[in-house]
Amino acid sequence: MTVVDASAVLRQGLLQLSKSDQVRSVIERAPVSRSVVKRFVPGDATGDAVRAAGDLAATGRLTTIDYLGEDTLDLAQAQATRDAYLALLSALSDAGLTQGGKAEVSVKLSAVGQYLPGDGEKIALEHAREICEAAARAGTTVTLDMEDHTTTDSTLQVLRELRQDFPWVGAVLQAYLHRTEADCRDLAAAGSRVRLCKGAYKEPESVAFQSKEDVDKSYVRCLKVLMAGEGYPMVASHDPRLVEIAGALAAKHDRAADSFEYQMLYGIRPEEQRRIADRGDQMRVYIPYGEEWYGYLMRRMAERPANTMFFLRGLATKG
Repeated sequence: MTVVDASAVLRQGLLQLSKSDQVRSVIERAPVSRSVVKRFVPGDATGDAVRAAGDLAATGRLTTIDYLGEDTLDLAQAQATRDAYLALLSALSDAGLTQGGKAEVSVKLSAVGQYLPGDGEKIALEHAREICEAAARAGTTVTLDMEDHTTTDSTLQVLRELRQDFPWVGAVLQAYLHRTEADCRDLAAAGSRVRLCKGAYKEPESVAFQSKEDVDKSYVRCLKVLMAGEGYPMVASHDPRLVEIAGALAAKHDRAADSFEYQMLYGIRPEEQRRIADRGDQMRVYIPYGEEWYGYLMRRMAERPANTMFFLRGLATKG
């Protein structure tokens, strides 16, 4: 008898919905959608992101900020996304939020041109380089977000190019991919910032673990590599057990509190975020902002299906 994993079925369904324009239209028109979404996305404008970062900084939490958008097939849109990051970095600097690593930015290469026909990777590299230059002027850093597995090699190649001039550029690796443990070994070098997350895209069995148990086991194996290495691990997980394991591994390898950090999403487990920050560990919150929130929201629901009930209850409540 085949055992059906209900959470896996829900996850796959939500990932499919993330691509549905029809469902997106229904949700965007729902009167309470925006108020519910604000739990996860503080707003559309640069000022909204800067205010959220400032509020978190006041509670001892660090931030990384993502201007939402991906799969860009229009050069003008890719340029507009680059410009949004330049404006964001300037605003963060003016607000005093780039000092001491309080706030940095996360960039999806597909949003700045990676998918453009012909020279897409070259264009994305050029745009990412401009963002890195602006970050350097502001006194902060950049992390390259990872997307679906078809872009992994391209993203790591851009990372290598950028690190020649900006060695602090952060990488993201996804534990659900079979290749990730080996990638962790490649990237666990001195000065290398690596965010380890589980992964939030629908991937085939040929390249990715499918069950939660297998993904969790891979996450722990990857954590062991990163914590034992000379780099700077960024532990992106809301799973209490994985957070505890990360802390134990850091202690085992005598890591100082400033030699690694925890990361969680804006609006997810805020009490735990504060608890980690209050005990003296580094806690960075991933803040997304912008109008392209629908795909992001659906993937967050898929990552943690318990969030789905929060959203559905909000939609069912009369405004």
